[in-house]
Amino acid sequence: MGRGGLTVIVGVPKEIKDHENRVGLTPAGVEELIGRGHEVIVESNAGLGSGLTDEDYRAVGARIAPRSDDIYADAELIVKVKEPLDHEIAMMRDEQILMTYLHLAPNRGLTQALLKRKTIGIAYETIQLPTGALPCLTPMSEVAGRMAVQIGAQYLEEVFGGRGVLMGGVPGVPPAEVVIIGGGTVGTQAAKIALGMGAHVTVIDLNADRLRFLEETLHGNLTTVMSNRFNIERAVKYADLLIGAVLVAGARAPILVRESMVQQMKPGSVIIDVAVDQGGCIETVDRVTSHSDPVYVKHGVIHYAVPNIPGAVPRTSTYALTNATLPYVVEVATKGYRDAALSNPVLAKGYNLCRGEVVHEVVAKAHGMPYTPLERAL
Repeated sequence: MGRGGLTVIVGVPKEIKDHENRVGLTPAGVEELIGRGHEVIVESNAGLGSGLTDEDYRAVGARIAPRSDDIYADAELIVKVKEPLDHEIAMMRDEQILMTYLHLAPNRGLTQALLKRKTIGIAYETIQLPTGALPCLTPMSEVAGRMAVQIGAQYLEEVFGGRGVLMGGVPGVPPAEVVIIGGGTVGTQAAKIALGMGAHVTVIDLNADRLRFLEETLHGNLTTVMSNRFNIERAVKYADLLIGAVLVAGARAPILVRESMVQQMKPGSVIIDVAVDQGGCIETVDRVTSHSDPVYVKHGVIHYAVPNIPGAVPRTSTYALTNATLPYVVEVATKGYRDAALSNPVLAKGYNLCRGEVVHEVVAKAHGMPYTPLERAL
């Protein structure tokens, strides 16, 4: 399908994950696809949470479908934001193409369900440049990193059960201690906002060059520390706000903060594990929460474990999402999933599942499943 300029039907369903108000394509993205000869079906009110109306989509040529089952019945390529839930998987057709954030490594049930459907599963979070950069994940990581500090500052307030600590302190009173595990995109953005609020920030990472870069580019009360168990345990103990920002592309996040470390934290301190959508890097983050019920308390510490943090600011996130993902969506629609993968090694790294096979080695390893090279599965 989609080869040689043939028309492809692209479907954009409304997200049904709790408080997920992002949408897979903006009207500008829809217009780009239609301009290339494709048909786009958008579920009614899919963009409403991002301030985009059905009329906005109609104006650029989209067909509006009243129900999600219409989308899944007609579309060859489904463009979403979050991984499909059980209700959505039940509507999917065999060998449908799905482009979304899949996060399969920590979710065996989802992996098995999509394998059964023989879904061509293209995960935005594993599309990877030769430099190692993740172009489709980066904008959402930027949002999540910045929001982690905003959310953490709120939960440090006594009215939310926190220690009653102001991030920047005041003259004569020290600021909050913010500890960030991981100096990648999430960690850098979190550090930037926390420093801007006047906090003392400790960033812990394995890569000395990355820590050197952060020292040179970020300004304020910043300490950088090499990652090892001793340093992590010491920093976690003094943290008011602990942010997990560890990512191994496509893989389950490694557990770096053990329960024994969390037990030493101050009562009313806050943990935000941004890595929770990849299983989490903090041992006491043993459940996934939601925007409707975002926190729980364990060992006297507030835990925030919402996997779709950017969904809380959809007007920003949806536009950032489409800016990053649209070129790849257009490529798959226009060339077809086979030729798109064979002609673009960057996009090919996004293929996690293909026609009943696991084609991403890290995902296969996470579940102890057989790995099939993508070229063979195509």
